[in-house]
Amino acid sequence: MTNSNTNAAPALHIRVNPDVRTEVRNLPASKSISNRALILNALAGGKSVLHHLSEANDTRLMRELIGSESPLIDVQDAGTTMRFLTAYFAVTGMRKTLTGTPRMQERPIGILVDALRTLGAVIHYRNREGYPPIETAGFEGQKVDRLSIRGDVSSQFISALLMIAPSLPQGLTLELTGKVGSRPYIEMTAALMAQFGVKIEMADNTIRVAPQNYRPTELTVESDWSGASYWFAFAALARSADIRLPRLYEKSWQGDRVVRDLMEALGVRSVSEGDMLRLIPRESVRSFNWDFAHSPDIAQTVAVVCAAKGIEATFSGLESLRIKETDRIFALQQELRKIGADLEEQGSRWLLRPSASLPDSAAFDTYEDHRMAMAFAPLATRMNVTIFNPRVVRKSYPGFWLDVEDAGFTVSQS
Repeated sequence: MTNSNTNAAPALHIRVNPDVRTEVRNLPASKSISNRALILNALAGGKSVLHHLSEANDTRLMRELIGSESPLIDVQDAGTTMRFLTAYFAVTGMRKTLTGTPRMQERPIGILVDALRTLGAVIHYRNREGYPPIETAGFEGQKVDRLSIRGDVSSQFISALLMIAPSLPQGLTLELTGKVGSRPYIEMTAALMAQFGVKIEMADNTIRVAPQNYRPTELTVESDWSGASYWFAFAALARSADIRLPRLYEKSWQGDRVVRDLMEALGVRSVSEGDMLRLIPRESVRSFNWDFAHSPDIAQTVAVVCAAKGIEATFSGLESLRIKETDRIFALQQELRKIGADLEEQGSRWLLRPSASLPDSAAFDTYEDHRMAMAFAPLATRMNVTIFNPRVVRKSYPGFWLDVEDAGFTVSQS
């Protein structure tokens, strides 16, 4: 895989600052909750009151495209938007062509399309079989009321099918086969469907949804635990830190809330203080083992923290990272080498050998991936950092660099 960031895009330079004290003002609302809420609101007739929706580009696209009258739907690099809208347009009988960036056209969608076709949707591939762009061309009526789908595929496929299930004349029973990955995201979808008045029966790997009507609701979206993970990394790597994060709740629908427990081992104590979560450094472990099957979006953050702190780590559950905005495993391997760390694949596990010592400065490519940019930024607590193509953060956390600057870092562009 090649990366065209270096020397081709603007660079952001962050001067080293070992002490971090800040109240994070621009922490985004959860885009996972926001995007699901927008689909469910559309299925409920569009009359819900949704507060504190994410300002992430993925959510902005969802808001614009879900009601678009254009026959061409360009989701850019928004995977959730592609998958959810494919199911939504398919079962509502809308004729749309969905496309995206070149990388989006490399991300497989065949399992979802096959399932929707089995249900009765007419969908055509416009270029390569199994990949966008695709055309939704009507719904011929429900042909089956039961589907089997692999549990180890993207949970967004499963969530997309669940959300349209109540609108099917016969409802839908989904049987998840094999190991189920990212289960918290499926549970989030079910909880949000309940918020919109739909009952779901979940037993082991079988989910039953009877035909029923969504009802409009009022919903306030909580802050994004994935976005918060980068501030946990700042606290873990800083010499001293006192960081406050707004609207983060222990009883959250988001699977990435597990970052709070995980980072306790990696050197961050977190304390709830009213509507704020306060992060303070503490002692960390010397070795670490974690299965990211249910929380893959925080894997990059954790890998960088372990690499910089000299913590030997064994990771599993990283398989889904290969089909994200980039091949995140490859990207991590390349960029961690710049600080003297190594991520070695050993069957279904990955062994992280940390840095013996960090360089004074390093420049990191982002591979058109917002999480690569934000995962490596906290290294600025220990070294001067350059991030190529910093604009990628707009996908999930548009105000990230402003928050970094507010935290006391000197930030400049070239």
